[in-house]
Amino acid sequence: MKPLPLAALLGLAVLRLPAAPAPLTLEECLRLAAAQHPAVAAAQAGVTVATEAVGEARAPYFPQVDLSAGFHRWQKRAFLPSGLVLPGHALPELIGPLDDWTGGVSSHVTLYDFGERKAGLDAAVARRAAATADVDTTQAAVRWSVQSAFCAFAAAQDLQAVAEKNLARTEQHLRMVEVRRQAGAVPQADVLRLQAEVADARLQLLGTQSSVRVAGGRLNTAMGRAADTPLAIALPEPAAPPATEDLTAATEHALAHRPELVSAEKHATAARAGVNAARAARAPKLRADGAYGWNDVTWLPETREWQAGVSIDLPVFDGGSRSRRVGRSRAELAREEANLDNQRLQVRQEVWAAATELGRAWSAIAANEANVQANAESLRVVQERYQNGAAVVSDLLDTQTALAHAEAGLATARWDYLAARASYDRATGAVP
Repeated sequence: MKPLPLAALLGLAVLRLPAAPAPLTLEECLRLAAAQHPAVAAAQAGVTVATEAVGEARAPYFPQVDLSAGFHRWQKRAFLPSGLVLPGHALPELIGPLDDWTGGVSSHVTLYDFGERKAGLDAAVARRAAATADVDTTQAAVRWSVQSAFCAFAAAQDLQAVAEKNLARTEQHLRMVEVRRQAGAVPQADVLRLQAEVADARLQLLGTQSSVRVAGGRLNTAMGRAADTPLAIALPEPAAPPATEDLTAATEHALAHRPELVSAEKHATAARAGVNAARAARAPKLRADGAYGWNDVTWLPETREWQAGVSIDLPVFDGGSRSRRVGRSRAELAREEANLDNQRLQVRQEVWAAATELGRAWSAIAANEANVQANAESLRVVQERYQNGAAVVSDLLDTQTALAHAEAGLATARWDYLAARASYDRATGAVP
């Protein structure tokens, strides 16, 4: 069999490689997270639960109707008073066995309960609104998590590019030093020093590659996917400068639109309705009931029975159960109101901190850009001086290291700003 040429073998190898994933934009990542993240699905299921609870709370307003049917065969011993004798008849000690066939319909309805049903319905409606706000809270949290993970992944890729550039520079310097060493212009120690720097640069590159893989796994997890799912992202355009932020207006917007506060307010409303329901449970209740059916020893039964009436239930003594329920409901209301006040404080603090971090992150970009330019120029000058014998190798390595740090700082600062912008939008309630 004639062996295949090397090009053909390489072509087959390329065909066997898995296709690279299509790059995902930030908006595409957000859409994937909204569609498949289990936390969002759990929150939406909570709305369904709360909606069913509203229907359950409405049920007591309607009459309850029950159908019944049955068959019993029975026998009982007759316990008669001593001395009781009927003339000409012997009294049996056993009655039966007899067949009982029954069938009927019964209904009952509460006519008035001093607002207990209404309070229960109000509480259920408030909890449903809270569950809806919890969905918004979860979606905002997932969105922020995806944005942060996206920026971290992009920053890791940029840091990897910086490490690759630094390795290329170090290898270039090593070649330059080797040429000068062969010319007898520098000692062997300079070559050894550069060889060590090349090895260190390769180790740094390996570290950034590992960081890219870890950051990709975190982004996949934030989107609700397995961490090892193949992933590529399309980097967005550079961010525009931020407008001047009115911190007072941003705080007021957050207090009005943050879903956490909406949820806390609805929980307080539900607790308030719970207090009303507990109070109403101590009041009388007016009920109506009725039944109609058949009862006989044969099938089909023919003896008809019916009853209808109105009753009033007035609690007199229950061992303190209702009063304890009122006390517990009041304590729950106090807890929910305190939680709402605490949430407001947290929102104010988050807006203030996010605005501060946003300003710092934007200023850091300009500072790092100036730092990169200065260090790049410094490295150029030191390279020329070293080639002319006016600088030592430590000067070259120090300026190269400073430039690598500056480039890494700039890469981090750019993505830190986008992450800070996402945190600010979430803190102010601007997340859709």
